[in-house]
Order: sequence, then C-alpha cells, then structure tokens
Amino acid sequence: MTHDPISAPTTGPHHQRATIRVILADDQPLIRSGLRVLINDAPDIEVVGEAGTGAEAVRLAAAHTPDVAVMDIRMPEMDGIEATRRITESSDTTRVVMLTTFDDDEYVYAALRAGASGFLVKDMALDSILDAVRVTASGDAIIAPSVTRKLIAEFAIRPDPGATAPRRGDKALLDGVTDREREVLTLVGRGLSNGEIAEELFISAATAKAHVARLFTKLGARDRVQLVITAYEAGLVAPSR
Repeated sequence: MTHDPISAPTTGPHHQRATIRVILADDQPLIRSGLRVLINDAPDIEVVGEAGTGAEAVRLAAAHTPDVAVMDIRMPEMDGIEATRRITESSDTTRVVMLTTFDDDEYVYAALRAGASGFLVKDMALDSILDAVRVTASGDAIIAPSVTRKLIAEFAIRPDPGATAPRRGDKALLDGVTDREREVLTLVGRGLSNGEIAEELFISAATAKAHVARLFTKLGARDRVQLVITAYEAGLVAPSR
C-alpha cells in the first residue's frame, strides 16, 4: 500500500447514491490530462471541471459544487492553499485533496490549516489517488505516510497561527468531551483508525466509530484531520521525537 488513510473508507451515501464529482486544479495541462483520463476511467468518479490557477479553481468550485477538488499547491494567480481556504470557507460539502510534488512540512501544515482533507504526493500509485478521492468524498481524511510524519513533527514547534493566546493544554478546547472520548481523541491524534482504536481500548469497532462521530459533533470538526489538529492543540498528543 502506498497510502495511509487516517481512517479506512466508509460506505456512505456517496458510494450508493451518485457519481463523485471532481474538479482538477493544476497549472500543468499534462498532469490535468493524465488525472482526467485516470478519474474518468473509474465508474464512480467523474471530472466536471479543470482549472490552471487557484482563482479558476475557486470559480469552478462555486459553479459546480463538486464533492472533491484535487488541488495543486503551487499555481499562478492564487496558490492552492489560498484557493483551498476560500473553497472550504464557502462550502460545507466540497472537500479538498492537495496533490503536489512537495511534501514539505510547511505546505502540509498550511494546507490542512486551510481546510484540506487530504495531502498526497504526485508519485503515489494511480489507484491510491482514486482511493484518496473516494475516501475524501466519504467524509474521511487521507494523508501520505511521509506527510503524516512531517505533520506530527510540525505540531511540536508551531503554535496555532490564528490563536490570540496559547491553546496547548487549554481545557476549554475540550469542553463537554467525556474521559472516554478524550482517550479516543488521543488515539485519533496518533493516527489510529477506528478499528485500531477499538483494539487499543478493548471496545467494538462500532463503539469506536460512535465515539468518533460524537467528537465530530462536539468539536465541530469536518473530518479526522481536524480532530488530529485538536488533539495536538489540546496537548493530548506530543511527537515522540
């Protein structure tokens, strides 16, 4: 396997109801063309628009309300991080997967802060890219293993840039979260899937999934990436090295 989902794909309404609608944003036409052919060959995914700049991606997202935007980091006119921020702020349904040759931690942190639900590198296997689109559309998050390691290290040194006061260890961040849910959040922050959380806490997979669902609601998180961020900001998880 060349990818490392933070959570395994779920069988949700997207997979039963309709084709997953995708827009592609990359300033290299050859890459867009390759991705379009790959995606359109999949029976459950279709490309509904292409953009060569971040600004075009924002306009396309507003016009088509896709399920997933596959977004390059570096583009002219507006970069992929700013485009991601605008798309996720204006839509509760469009999710963004960052696809780039750069797995630098600075970009990872900024992209996830902007609201991205996934971060992949372009040398991943083609099937893994399709899997990433499906996982993201289902409401989960996916990050390449090398990116996950750098993201975790980044939390050790970088405070929340939007915070006006230190948030690490801030108990108010977890108001209303039970002790068990705090345990689950800690394990989510360590990158464990629902199945792995169930094994760790000696509970059923269904119970683990229910705890995670309640954390989404209580913490106002749109996906597991945001739960990971919260776990670090609350001081529940610290990098091991």
